[in-house]
Amino acid sequence: MSTLAFGLILFSAVMHALWNLLVKRSRDKTVFIWWMFLSSCSLMTLALTVVGPFPTPSWRVIGLAAIGAVCFMLYHLFSGRAYSTGDLSVIYPLAQTAMFWVPIWGVLLLGEKVSGPGVAGIGLILCGAYSIQLRALAWNEVVRPFRNLREPAVLAALAAGFIYSIGAVIDKTGVMLYPPFHFTYLLVVFMLLFMTMNILRPKYRGRVMAEYRNSRVLVLLSGPVIMASFLSFRYGLRLSLMSYAVPVRQVSLLIGVLIGVLFLGETSGRIRFSAALLILAGVALIRLG
Repeated sequence: MSTLAFGLILFSAVMHALWNLLVKRSRDKTVFIWWMFLSSCSLMTLALTVVGPFPTPSWRVIGLAAIGAVCFMLYHLFSGRAYSTGDLSVIYPLAQTAMFWVPIWGVLLLGEKVSGPGVAGIGLILCGAYSIQLRALAWNEVVRPFRNLREPAVLAALAAGFIYSIGAVIDKTGVMLYPPFHFTYLLVVFMLLFMTMNILRPKYRGRVMAEYRNSRVLVLLSGPVIMASFLSFRYGLRLSLMSYAVPVRQVSLLIGVLIGVLFLGETSGRIRFSAALLILAGVALIRLG
């Protein structure tokens, strides 16, 4: 992975952790995410005057952006469904199984070649991301998420990880066919469209403006943060292997832990510390290998 691609992915990880913090501090999270995408879409529309003319997209590019938006929407839907009935320590590790699929799709579908150190690095990051929410450093705890594979929450978490990996393939294909800024713009527009269709349901009546009044500052901050996260990741994805880019972005987990400890008063025990070391070691292997 080149220095530029590595730097872009790390910057994206920081922005990813920040916009998740903003969502966590909001009140009505579904409505806030809609406002966040509306803000970022508005900023990107203004940025088009600086970036340059919008190239005429092919139907393939439009289709990739639409399908990618569906994948990421389904990822959030399945994740939310899993968290609503399952324990965080079970659901969170299972949702990270996307990193198991991503290198496989990279090799089989995109023809990527991953080096030995790269494979080791991906493995360490996967172990770190999986273990960061475990409750104890014991074998019984490690296999606990897989004990009840028929439970709806477990199946939803596994589906979320699988769908995210498909979205990553679409992302990589899209930014190789079309300028990253404009592909990201199409992706955001489709996601905003799908979210708007959801937000127009009667249950959200009166909640949209209420959330804006309650979280006005957060909404204004969220636009540039998520735009920076999306764009830097896709520019980095264009310059690197998908098999490397998606795992390296898991640095956002470490940043999230730091934010939780420093600003939200959360604790970080041995498990989180050990998981952080695994992720850092994996990122270093990918960078050096």
